[in-house]
Amino acid sequence: MNSREEILALLRENARYSTEDLARQTGLAESEVEATIEDLETEGIIRGYQAVVDLDETEHEHVRATVELNVTLDRETGYDDIAARLAKFPEVQGLRLVSGDFDFQMEVEGDSMSEVSRFISEKVAPVPEITQTVTHYIMESYKERGVEFGDGHEDDRLSVSP
Repeated sequence: MNSREEILALLRENARYSTEDLARQTGLAESEVEATIEDLETEGIIRGYQAVVDLDETEHEHVRATVELNVTLDRETGYDDIAARLAKFPEVQGLRLVSGDFDFQMEVEGDSMSEVSRFISEKVAPVPEITQTVTHYIMESYKERGVEFGDGHEDDRLSVSP
């Protein structure tokens, strides 16, 4: 693994590592780490830094959904065109072209189920190339971006019945 890949792996593990931490773990000088990170950001490989948040533990009501989208393409419109249009909406937190029974998988967030439903029916479904939407509301998250959620007090003991 080269130093760029090593730094990327460490930042994916914990984006809060300081350049000093990264230098110590990679054996590079801090100036080399800083230059590498700057290059990765300039090249668009690193697009941002985010915390993994257990939204169920926050006080604010938050609704998330995964939406399957089927599309029909024409000569003038491609997947990238549709993706660019959908990605502009602030409600869209993730958008992927996927293989299988549908074309796009979209992650949507809102303050209520009705807000998410209204967004899908008023903004997404009317896009001419979209032929079908299937919305799955996320009821509980157990793991996000490699981080497991839970109460932090796992009990590994087997339960015993009388």
